[in-house]
Amino acid sequence: MCAASPWYEFVGVDRSRATERVAALRTEGLFLEHRSGNGRGPGVLFFSRLSPELRSFLHEASNDGLERVLAVSLDPEASRVDAVWELLAAGASDVIEWYRSPTAAADVAARFERWSAVDELVASPIVQKNLVGTSRAWRALLRQVVEVARFSQSPVLILGESGTGKELIARLIHALDARQDKRDLVVLDCTTVVSELAGSEFFGHERGAFTGAMSPRDGAFARADGGTLFLDEIGDLPLPLQAQLLRAVQEQTYKRVGGNTWHATRFRLLCATHRPLRDDVDAGAFRADLYYRIGGVVCRVPPLRERPEDIVELFRHFAQASGSDQLPDLDDPVRQLVLARSYPGNVRELQQLARRTMCRHVGAGPITVGDVPDDERPKQGDTEPDRSALSFDLPIRIALSCGVGLKEIGRLAASSAIRIAVGEANGNLQVAARRLGVTDRALQIRRAGASRPPGPSAENYQ
Repeated sequence: MCAASPWYEFVGVDRSRATERVAALRTEGLFLEHRSGNGRGPGVLFFSRLSPELRSFLHEASNDGLERVLAVSLDPEASRVDAVWELLAAGASDVIEWYRSPTAAADVAARFERWSAVDELVASPIVQKNLVGTSRAWRALLRQVVEVARFSQSPVLILGESGTGKELIARLIHALDARQDKRDLVVLDCTTVVSELAGSEFFGHERGAFTGAMSPRDGAFARADGGTLFLDEIGDLPLPLQAQLLRAVQEQTYKRVGGNTWHATRFRLLCATHRPLRDDVDAGAFRADLYYRIGGVVCRVPPLRERPEDIVELFRHFAQASGSDQLPDLDDPVRQLVLARSYPGNVRELQQLARRTMCRHVGAGPITVGDVPDDERPKQGDTEPDRSALSFDLPIRIALSCGVGLKEIGRLAASSAIRIAVGEANGNLQVAARRLGVTDRALQIRRAGASRPPGPSAENYQ
């Protein structure tokens, strides 16, 4: 099951009631250890009522949603509809009402088994070497993609701005697909399909079907039989072509242009678009029936501006791919420049910047200001990052909606800043302290304080 033993904790619950549930979970093969200190990893939180302490504990224990925490309610009064959504916003991965299910223990164990399998795949080389990033938004996407790829055959619609990596996501889904007899991934860029030749591109043609058809030809549907068909930029297809595509996708049969024989085909369908397809459906620019057919699961790839924590890691990854023997470090001015710059072209634009920078870089040392292309250097007087572009509104709104007060918001923000700085410095406290603008000693004290979040107190055991 889980690589590390999951933990358990209880807030506002009688100890004996929680202990009974822990024993039941152990009979299902889920061996829990009581959580100590600020231990990380997946865990089960038993509760019987909502409280600011419960929400705060979820925030800390889930590491802002990076760790799996299953909230188990032992009291109907604590499981009203609005409360469940609050718990998810606070960091819970799921909420189970123990008293509602005769198989509650098995349900909990099954969730941890699935989560463990998903996280193991997310940490595997095939994912980590191709889809770089550790931010909350990126990790949530990878978990969703890995789960739908390995544990279902659902069609997947991948939404995202240009340059965010939609095709990489599609290729990962195909690679992780568990079909034993899986064949190839066939990619068709819908922006290159013209109306006159659409039938041939999708379904193929017979010899003599039209001028220039000197021999029979398989289309994308035939080539994808037994494998995966990826229709890139499907939102750009005109309505008449959408109608042709819909019937073939629904029936999984097609005729070649100029032919009379129906051919069966079986493939997994993946689609991607940069367009807001749901809005196009409402505007009548995209067929609703096709939208629901291709969107069995919808994965939204976040733009780079929604995952700024990944920018430096991505830059170093692309720099290494451009010729460095190891992940290169960045001098502070270069790091600042890379973080402050906007990327309307998303990850693709960041990749291009890294490649251009590495054309000038020599030696095994860090990337320095002289390596930065001339046209990418800041103008005189523009060396500070544009802090107006930074926005903490979303996490603060979530925290406020969960009842977190100003003092606790400040503590959580400081804890996150310390964790990120130390992580990006690979554990080097001197480098992290310099970036945070504090002394080494102050950072050590703050880390010690941050590692002792408020936990369940005696008055909660009722």
